[in-house]
Amino acid sequence: MRDIARRPAERPPAATVAKPLPVQPLPQPIPPPPPVAENVPSSPPPAWQVKKAAPNAIDVPASVYVVRPGDTLRGISEKTQAGSEAIARANRIEPPFKILAGQKLKIPAGRYHRVGKGETGIAIARAYGVEWTRIAQLNEIEEPYILREGQRLALPSRTEVARMTPDQRAAAFLLDIEDLITGSEPALATREQPKPAAPTPNPVAPTVAVAEPATFAGRFDWPVRGPILRGFGPFSSGQKNDGINIGISRGSPVGAAAEGVVAYVGQDIPAYGTLILLRHGDGWISAYGYADAITVTRGQKVVRGQTIAKSGVSPYSGEPQLHFEIRNGRKPVNPLGLLPSRS
Repeated sequence: MRDIARRPAERPPAATVAKPLPVQPLPQPIPPPPPVAENVPSSPPPAWQVKKAAPNAIDVPASVYVVRPGDTLRGISEKTQAGSEAIARANRIEPPFKILAGQKLKIPAGRYHRVGKGETGIAIARAYGVEWTRIAQLNEIEEPYILREGQRLALPSRTEVARMTPDQRAAAFLLDIEDLITGSEPALATREQPKPAAPTPNPVAPTVAVAEPATFAGRFDWPVRGPILRGFGPFSSGQKNDGINIGISRGSPVGAAAEGVVAYVGQDIPAYGTLILLRHGDGWISAYGYADAITVTRGQKVVRGQTIAKSGVSPYSGEPQLHFEIRNGRKPVNPLGLLPSRS
């Protein structure tokens, strides 16, 4: 789990005053709204903010189930209330998950949440106050990271949750790009398919999963032109950069590094300011942080070089720049190894 240290809030010493004088609070300045590109519809709110997950977890004891004629793993999951994927892993059943009448299956003990339509992994994790990355790890969730209605997810045990420190509980509500990649798509009905990308700025409903391009076009390009202010990888201070920071004047157009689909637009990770995620197919994802004005919406199809935003400033230094990442699945990759030479 992420270990994020936080200082507890300090309480002022108690004081006794006979007749406190009324004090008028000083007026607080109202920050100006961020600039918005003209004639562009505002992006819908992130799906996990729209569809909250109801905590319906059930504790399932370990048992043995004897397969009956006509049984399926999903049906056995409904009967036992354990996850079908967890049952398959416990019994080493591989795709296409065939089972035989009379076969004895181990039903793994655990705490399981039944996924509702439109729920996201992030929303489910927040309903229980745990990190989504921990739930994804327990369930060995892989690409395309889309949940299904009726799926039963294994959760951290009540004992594990009870042992969480206050800092760990607070960290469970903080997001990073990996969370957005693996846990932001709404769960679909059993046979429902993700919605194809829209060719024009047409917002996809937050409760609809976005379809990733089938294949990657095979080429990335520079989103902006400017000096590298901070490179990829760890620094002597112990910090790590999962991408590169490119110096560019504020308000400059930011281009899509490759053809793809807009998977996310939002400000849910303060370190990235306004962030855009594009899916390019074959698990490739690009991220654009510190944006000032957005010119695309979730679910929109974009082509390489198309303007997706106007550049902004770092929320830490206030210096104009773009934070840019390329990821293969959840793994950050050094963009300099994939971008064309500047010469």
